[in-house]
Amino acid sequence: MGVGKAAAQAAHASVQAVLKSPKQKVDEWEKSGMKKSILKVNSEKELLLYQKKAKKAKLVNALITDAGKTFFKGKPTKTCLAIGPDSEGEIDKLTGKLKLL
Repeated sequence: MGVGKAAAQAAHASVQAVLKSPKQKVDEWEKSGMKKSILKVNSEKELLLYQKKAKKAKLVNALITDAGKTFFKGKPTKTCLAIGPDSEGEIDKLTGKLKLL
């Protein structure tokens, strides 16, 4: 996936996560500077594992599945997971070992 496509997928995930979030969490996140970290996983399986962990921890999350119309040869593909806005400490417990993209 190219840089532009990856940026679009991350934007989709970020927007979806904010739309799913309680207003209070969004307001707190906005006041604290709207921190975002773009991290990488090695596979779709690992991406889904982090979604499962986020759900178990009751953290706001949004999984993005690209329709495959322009890049993935017509095959819907899970591309991105946003976690938060939520407790930064709780998110770090889940994702702290992942490398930056």
